[in-house]
Amino acid sequence: MQAVLHPNGNVTWDRQVFRAAIGRGGVRLHKQEADEATPQGVLPLRRVLYRADRIARPEAAIPIEPLAPDDGWCDDPYRADYNRMVRLPHDGRHEVLCRQDAVYDLIAVLGWNDAPVIRGHGSAIFLHVARSDYAPTEGCIAMAISDLRRLLADGVTEILVLPR
Repeated sequence: MQAVLHPNGNVTWDRQVFRAAIGRGGVRLHKQEADEATPQGVLPLRRVLYRADRIARPEAAIPIEPLAPDDGWCDDPYRADYNRMVRLPHDGRHEVLCRQDAVYDLIAVLGWNDAPVIRGHGSAIFLHVARSDYAPTEGCIAMAISDLRRLLADGVTEILVLPR
């Protein structure tokens, strides 16, 4: 099933409407590393990662796996493991996936710049938990955890991001 991220910031599927946050840089067709934009287009959900020490296992139509304390994501375009999950410590620039806040308690890894990976075209594009004020992200899509759980349980497997 496909969900749609509309220019007004709503995510819809199966006649349901939910609020979302997007990147500070808006939506861009030609995403680049560090532009803080959410990529435009069809973004398949590749897998779900979750903090088993904080939340119950979600339901989803895609593979699900718990996060480990040493999980990270490489966002260093000069590394061979750019835009890939890595083990910490890691020599290149990276994100820590087991964060102190709840933003990455539930993550759907979005299929952006991963088949094939092209250096500098953006990395770590996730569908994750929104902050309470729905503050802009660094390029990801963020929703309330209850809405994100519902999206996954309803069998959504891709998100169409429309241009702003």
